[in-house]
Amino acid sequence: MLVDTHAHLMDKAFTDDLPAVLDRAAAAGVVAMVCVGYDEESSVAAVALAERYPQLLAAVGIHPNSSGSAGPGAFQRIEQLARHPRVVGIGETGLDNFRKRTAPDVQRDWFRRHLALAAERNLPVIVHNRDADAEVGPMLLDWARESGGSGLLHCFAGDDAMLDAGLAAGFTVSFAGPVTYKNAGGLPARAQRVPLDRLVVETDCPYLPPHPHRGTRNEPAHVRLTAARIAELHGLPIEQIEQATTDNAQRVFPGLAAVIRERGSE
Repeated sequence: MLVDTHAHLMDKAFTDDLPAVLDRAAAAGVVAMVCVGYDEESSVAAVALAERYPQLLAAVGIHPNSSGSAGPGAFQRIEQLARHPRVVGIGETGLDNFRKRTAPDVQRDWFRRHLALAAERNLPVIVHNRDADAEVGPMLLDWARESGGSGLLHCFAGDDAMLDAGLAAGFTVSFAGPVTYKNAGGLPARAQRVPLDRLVVETDCPYLPPHPHRGTRNEPAHVRLTAARIAELHGLPIEQIEQATTDNAQRVFPGLAAVIRERGSE
């Protein structure tokens, strides 16, 4: 069994064939998926999908690239959605110094608001970090010490210091398709450094398809290719990585346990 810990199945890329996508995921052994919001509209849609499909759960939040254009009531809506029983995480949130669509001070303010909400609701926070290691690492360490909260470093692409900070803050580290690429740089070596009990896998679909699907739409069934690469890097059979990442996903998102039990019994 596998869990796709980060998918955007509410994206318009899946409008025409979502049932077939979910069937292929099931055939690949993907028993549960977390649909992650990136703005108000997508967060509402993620919850709606989680209500409709028993193998889906939702996370709600506003991406740093969307925070600058969020309406005045957007965060209040996220706070309301965070109380929904199918919501298992807050995010994705964080900092992005690559796209630069939102001013840095606005990004930091929204990130802090999401962290506070995660602590208030006792939910894991799903962290987006692009070219912002020097800020994100210390922020997470401070927040974890003050609140006792934790969460997930989504689609990890940071440096060694960021990895060390995330692990020290108690976060679980998620790897996506880029770890399979020939031009993955230092990412495979960092994946090897993550303890087996702190690893999960994701697709970030419809983005970042793993090799050999680059250039096509990504989907949850492809998470098996990322898991296979992680198994190779750790020198372990894929079955062990499947078990470990599924166990870890349930620890990060406790609401997954009931979904996995139900799907596993079918």
